[in-house]
Amino acid sequence: MIRRLIGIAALAAVVALPVVAQAQGVPGGVERGSRDGERAAGPVGAVVGGVIGGVVGGVAGVLGVDERPRFRSYVVEQHRPSYQYREDVRVGAVLPEEGVTYYDVPPEYGVRDYRYTVVNNRTVLVDPRTHRIIEVIE
Repeated sequence: MIRRLIGIAALAAVVALPVVAQAQGVPGGVERGSRDGERAAGPVGAVVGGVIGGVVGGVAGVLGVDERPRFRSYVVEQHRPSYQYREDVRVGAVLPEEGVTYYDVPPEYGVRDYRYTVVNNRTVLVDPRTHRIIEVIE
């Protein structure tokens, strides 16, 4: 029985991994990996797919690896002013509510729930509800 479960989990991982690699960030990766894993191998596949999806989504970030250079160029072309921030510009830092302008990310980049801004001449994606930096675009 245990060998069968391990086999099913391995199969789910192999089936779910290519699809999950396209997910956006940890939450998107978990959701999509779990859904695809469950379709492929039932409840065990959902668990395995969710874990793999979260890991792969976290590595890829919210903005896909292939989209980062193009998005960075887009922001540079927009000539957005840079907000001067006294703290480190890093994932998890919370920007102040006043003085920072947040801009919509164009739909072609597939980032719906976040906004972007420029802080200390670095482009960042921000959760508009919490003002927390969720990704620094290098």
